[in-house]
Amino acid sequence: MNKHKEWIEAKKKFHLSDTHIQMARELGMNPRKFGGLANHKQERWKSPLPDFIGELYFKRFKKEKPDVVKILK
Repeated sequence: MNKHKEWIEAKKKFHLSDTHIQMARELGMNPRKFGGLANHKQERWKSPLPDFIGELYFKRFKKEKPDVVKILK
């Protein structure tokens, strides 16, 4: 449970879906760094966090989303 705690908190705080969380985990992203990535309202040139994760995932894996989505509890 403890190893998923940060991911669950990031999911709630940044309003991410289970799919976005899994994509971020597969990309090796750090949930503690999401605050700096998720400020698209202040820095207009940034994409919203879910879009950013989706773009990175597509670049790396050449697919829109993971084949199987595991739900964190």
